[in-house]
Amino acid sequence: MSDMDDDVYLSDDEEGSETRKDAEESEKSHVSPLTKETISEGLSLLCRTGKRLEHAFVKLDLKDKALTDIAAISTYIHIRFLDLSNNLVADLSPLATLNHLLWLKVDRNAVASFIGQPFAELTFLQWLSVAVNRLTDTDGLVGPSLETLILTGNSLQKLNGLQSSHFANLVVLELRGNHLETTDGINLPNLRRLYLAENFIKRLEGLENLERLTILHLRDNHLETLDGLSPNMKNLQYLNVRGNAVADEKALENLVHVSKTLKVLVLSGNPLVEILDYRPSVLILSPQLERIDKEPVTLEERMEARRAIRELNEEEIPVP
Repeated sequence: MSDMDDDVYLSDDEEGSETRKDAEESEKSHVSPLTKETISEGLSLLCRTGKRLEHAFVKLDLKDKALTDIAAISTYIHIRFLDLSNNLVADLSPLATLNHLLWLKVDRNAVASFIGQPFAELTFLQWLSVAVNRLTDTDGLVGPSLETLILTGNSLQKLNGLQSSHFANLVVLELRGNHLETTDGINLPNLRRLYLAENFIKRLEGLENLERLTILHLRDNHLETLDGLSPNMKNLQYLNVRGNAVADEKALENLVHVSKTLKVLVLSGNPLVEILDYRPSVLILSPQLERIDKEPVTLEERMEARRAIRELNEEEIPVP
């Protein structure tokens, strides 16, 4: 955990941070229909289908085809891995028949809503990325087998329906670069990694529901305090609040709620860092830390923090 990059980002697509301007430029390109010939060119990975000796191609690459309509894909029921990135697709309903689908990438398309989309039928889907589309909420999205969900670079303003009953197996949720003002709406006790950088978050709310969370990434938001960290977060090891608006030590007091497990804290880029020697105060609140910002905690710092904690405890002992 100590060598984790401060800007860690789960998507395997380095272009996921492209602005919507790039998508708009792609719309000006020539639009072509999806044909069987185009599908045949993108097929690969021959596998057994489970029916005696029958085999079928299970991987399909359709990125950068300027597609608006993917109806022709509906008969390719054995597809397990599908990349539709860099197209103009808004309607994913033809995927409803692909009930063996495990992996789906729809980055930089024109999906504006999950309502009416076929995700309830994709019961084996484990990895889904709908980055840089036109989503404003998560209404209508379900994923009983989803383990990773990436919604980076949309215009999400609220989070609805992110409940354990709909996402029982979700462990990674990537929501970077949206328009969220709060962390409320994420009721996923099994979630392990939550990425919320580059939003407009002012309030930490609902985090008590994230009992198994190990990574919370909140870089470049509008937080003035860490109020909202909860004692229920019994597994949190990495917290990144770089580039927020934390200005004084009092704003860090809630670190005590995650102090037993927290190993890495990233605070650089906050006003607090510029005006105070904050490391001793942070270590008093969270003595198990192994790294603060990019610098490992030294033995000398740890011993000094322990001494300060003892003195504080002695001051609290009532005089007989």
